[in-house]
Amino acid sequence: MTATEVLKHEHKIVLLILGVAKREAQYIQDTGHMDSEKLDKILDFFKVFVDQCHHGKEEEYLFPKMQEKGLPAQGGPIAVMLQEHERGRQRVKAIGETLIQAKAGDIQAKAALAVNLCAYIEHLQAHIDKENDVLFPMADQLFTPDDQLALVEAFEKHEAEEIGEGVHEKFHQLAHELTKG
Repeated sequence: MTATEVLKHEHKIVLLILGVAKREAQYIQDTGHMDSEKLDKILDFFKVFVDQCHHGKEEEYLFPKMQEKGLPAQGGPIAVMLQEHERGRQRVKAIGETLIQAKAGDIQAKAALAVNLCAYIEHLQAHIDKENDVLFPMADQLFTPDDQLALVEAFEKHEAEEIGEGVHEKFHQLAHELTKG
C-alpha cells in the first residue's frame, strides 16, 4: 500500500463512524434522548483516530513531504487542509463541551450537540472528498515509490510511538462494532 492508500483506507473507517454519528444526531433530534456511552466512544474516535492518528500523519509527514517536492505551504491546498483540520478541532471541542452539558441534563445542550455533530459530519465529509479527489492524486504525482515507502514507514512509526500499539486496530474494531449496533 502507498501512503495515500493508507490514508484513503483510514477515510473509509472515518466515514463509517460519521454514519454512526449522523444516526445519533438524528436520534437526539427525533427523541430528545441520547446514548451517552456511544457518544463518548464517537468523541474519543474523533479526538484520537481522526485528529491525532490520521491528521497527525498528514501534518507531520505527508504535507512536509509535499512541500519538499515543491508544493507551497501557503495559499495552496496544504494551507486549506491545515485550516480545515483546525476548524475540525474546534468543532470536536464544541461536541465535547455540549456532550458534557447534555449529560448534566441540559436540554438545550442536547439540541446543540446534535447541531454540532451534524456540522462536524458535513465538514469532515467535504474535507475527505477534497483529500481523496484533489490532494492525494497530487501527492501521488509528486512522490516516487521510495517516497511512498518512506511515508508508510513514518506512518507506522507514528502509530507505534505517538498513538500506541494496537490503538489503531482498536478504533477499526470500534467502527465495525458501532456500525453493526
